[in-house]
Amino acid sequence: MLRRNKPAQQQPVERWIEVDTSMAGNLTFKEPVNLRINGRFEGSLDAKGKLVVGQAAVVRADLRSDDVSIAGSVDGNITAVARLHIEAGARVVGRLLTPAIRIDEGAVVHGSIEMQATKSGSASWMNVDELASYLEVDSPTIRQWSEEGRLPAERVGDGWKFDRAKIEDWLAQERIK
Repeated sequence: MLRRNKPAQQQPVERWIEVDTSMAGNLTFKEPVNLRINGRFEGSLDAKGKLVVGQAAVVRADLRSDDVSIAGSVDGNITAVARLHIEAGARVVGRLLTPAIRIDEGAVVHGSIEMQATKSGSASWMNVDELASYLEVDSPTIRQWSEEGRLPAERVGDGWKFDRAKIEDWLAQERIK
């Protein structure tokens, strides 16, 4: 019996944004993006998706992304929502927050590492300032919305904490008024 070969299905092409020059500022990507920093970057970066700091990169910034891989130099706090990989030869100074971490032999890390549970376990938490940056509003507005019950929030002493997954569900329901 003869069979016709089905045409091979094309795999989706993974697209990357490459930063090969010097940049300074506060960048926020609301949609998932694959971002690779190969040059110098100063400021802060909040992105969904993959973030790679290349071997020649020099970063002085707080970084937040789902999947983070560091091969260069980072001086700043790193929050990896899903996983963090620090490659051999990398140099990292700062506070690291992630549910899963891999540090290759030959990497240098100065600072603290805080392991958090994944979404399937407990939550990925944000504080008032992190949520304010994420939603692009000021911190007093976040506190007010929390007091009024307009945000999914949990009181911690005199402050608030926010489950990122619940915030994203809240955003999807377009509850911002």
